[in-house]
Amino acid sequence: MNAIYLDHNATSPLDPRVLEAMMPYLREEFGNPSCRYGPGVNAAYAVERARLQVAQLIGAKPQEIIFTSGGTESNNLALRSAVRTMGRKHIVTTSVEHPAVLNTCRDLERQENCTLSILPVDADGRIVPHKVLQAITARTAVVSVMTANNEIGTIQPIAEIGSLLQKEDVLFHTDAVQAFGRIPLNVENLHVDLLSLSGHKILGPKGIGALYIREGVSLRPQITGGEQEFGLRGGTPNVPGIAGLGMAAELARLEMENRTARVTSLTAHLRDRLRSTIPGLLINSPNRDCLPGTLNVSIPKVSAPDLVDSLDREGICVSSGCACSEGKRGPSHVVLAVTGDPDRAMSCIRFSVGPENTMDEIDHVAHTLSKLLPRPTP
Repeated sequence: MNAIYLDHNATSPLDPRVLEAMMPYLREEFGNPSCRYGPGVNAAYAVERARLQVAQLIGAKPQEIIFTSGGTESNNLALRSAVRTMGRKHIVTTSVEHPAVLNTCRDLERQENCTLSILPVDADGRIVPHKVLQAITARTAVVSVMTANNEIGTIQPIAEIGSLLQKEDVLFHTDAVQAFGRIPLNVENLHVDLLSLSGHKILGPKGIGALYIREGVSLRPQITGGEQEFGLRGGTPNVPGIAGLGMAAELARLEMENRTARVTSLTAHLRDRLRSTIPGLLINSPNRDCLPGTLNVSIPKVSAPDLVDSLDREGICVSSGCACSEGKRGPSHVVLAVTGDPDRAMSCIRFSVGPENTMDEIDHVAHTLSKLLPRPTP
């Protein structure tokens, strides 16, 4: 039996149509987009077409999109540049952010003498908007709140937070890597200044992402060199990756509604099957405003990393938390922040469903998981 892949929040398979869009720029259309002759012009056209495709998906202007190597670089550019540009040393964020945000903030704390306000979340992993406003001081440079959580799927009230911050002299950043192309996003409605996104969560290539920078917001480059990307990101652009990101964004814009309906149905079925077959199962994902396809559960007295390894031997791919922290084998910082229970945070499994999964696969996963668990003592 082929492997059953249920870890789309870590990465997603490359859509064949995306690969097709990339191939010309890996072969015959190999020009440098900074060059003025034919092959360079063709490459530049591909970059600008992708910039438009990405912008259309989030309601932005093409000139507000800066291509990067992925979500982590976009988060670093947003946060580090915000501190430098604003000339202030205070950052407001939340306890459930991705390591690309939390670790960057902690590095700024060490290297730049920044102070951090890391706000707690409620039982659904959600931030209370007015607490963000209360945390702002005259020293605040930037507020960073993720749009949708990568581990449990909680969708944050970004638009409400953004509306509250409009009268404040701070920059508002959101890590939208998980949300981009999977739920509707409009930067005007969200009232954000900076938004990070990536290609490989939406059936696009790895190693490519972008940062939305609201027109009028001035940032300093973190990678200096040439004047590529409006002077904000030096270096020859990754043209094949950019073309792939553009196509993935275009397909997401056209197919989001159908994809969402499919993964929502599959995830609900998985939730029901697990609840009916696993005694004591705890659901960590919220019942409302949850990223489609995401289901995080805890199984008491079970080591999640060991269970992930056992499922892998059965040809089933899931994770025990954030893919960027898998090697640590510690408790999920997100589930710990939400529940306050170290055992629950150590025993959590994340299933993230994609549009190519089937109901038969979901049934097989639920059946296999129940077989692998120790039988309750009579």
